[in-house]
Amino acid sequence: MSATGGDRPPNEDHARFASALERLLSAKDRSHVWSPYSVGSVLALLAEGAAGRTREELTALLAPAGGDPSAHLAALDAAVESADGLDLAVLNGLYVPDDLRPYPGFEKAVRARAGAEVERVDFRGASEEVRRSINGRVSEVTRGIIDELLAPGTVHPDVRMMLVNALWVKMVWRDPFEVGLTGQRRFHTPRGARKVPTMHRSGRMPYAERDGWRMVSLAGEYDLALDVFLGEGDTPPDHRTSRALYEALRPERVDLALPRFAVESDLSLLEPLADDSIGVRTLATAEADFSGIADARLKVDAIVHQSVLRVDERGAEGAAATAAVMLTAALPTKAKRFVVDRPFGFALRRGEAVLFTGRVVDPVDPGPAS
Repeated sequence: MSATGGDRPPNEDHARFASALERLLSAKDRSHVWSPYSVGSVLALLAEGAAGRTREELTALLAPAGGDPSAHLAALDAAVESADGLDLAVLNGLYVPDDLRPYPGFEKAVRARAGAEVERVDFRGASEEVRRSINGRVSEVTRGIIDELLAPGTVHPDVRMMLVNALWVKMVWRDPFEVGLTGQRRFHTPRGARKVPTMHRSGRMPYAERDGWRMVSLAGEYDLALDVFLGEGDTPPDHRTSRALYEALRPERVDLALPRFAVESDLSLLEPLADDSIGVRTLATAEADFSGIADARLKVDAIVHQSVLRVDERGAEGAAATAAVMLTAALPTKAKRFVVDRPFGFALRRGEAVLFTGRVVDPVDPGPAS
């Protein structure tokens, strides 16, 4: 078995990207979850085929430190490397009609990804069949957790190309919570306090404090880890604070109380990506430049994303899927008490990539571990 995921922080470019979009997606009164791995995979492939201002905008988001989106993509690939016994599945699909031939270099970039498939489809004559087929592949990869990524009307005769990523992972704690210790405990939601099923564990685990934030990292098998963040504010920690927390992680004796929780989100990402704080604006306009993909003027019509994460006494299970739809364009001795009784952030990592991240403001109980 490999080392725990808490042994090293996320890749610098990946962490900056995840932090920037997480702070934009987070809301004071709503739980959410999304997959920086899945969204990052689709955006990084778009960057591989982009040029001019479109590539500059995607690079500024995906690789602000290194300046190379392909390096970000390499970090994501490493996070989904298979291992005997690891419950993880991934899809990276490129779907194009017969009359649109991707350049060999772009098709090679897609085929180099884990779970790659490149298929010829008939958007114009059989758009509904294409939608059902892609949804079926996503459902297969995510073990049925995400069964309709593409809603009716998403795939239509004007679609020229689709990039789809899907991810499923199941993590088992290295040190499971005892089901018999789970009990009702008060949790402070934005709408008032209520009691929720809360798991308990005491022992040594990576712990850090910085800038009014506290963090504990729970190790799973195969380099997986779940990080839990507690702070006083309503927004997630910024990248600087997150980096400082990871760098400060040290084994400490911790008395941990953590709610069981399940959270899911269905997001449209074009508007958040165009926000001033992100600045990815041209990919959905007539000025979009994807001249590295094919000899065609292409623009992004939609980026849809679904994500689900469930955490219980045995571990965590997460599923996520992202589709880009394209059209012709123009430690101390004393134990630290870590009682998660108010809104908290989380990140499920493997290696240097964040597979899932989000925030819980009012826990939904997935039920005890079976």
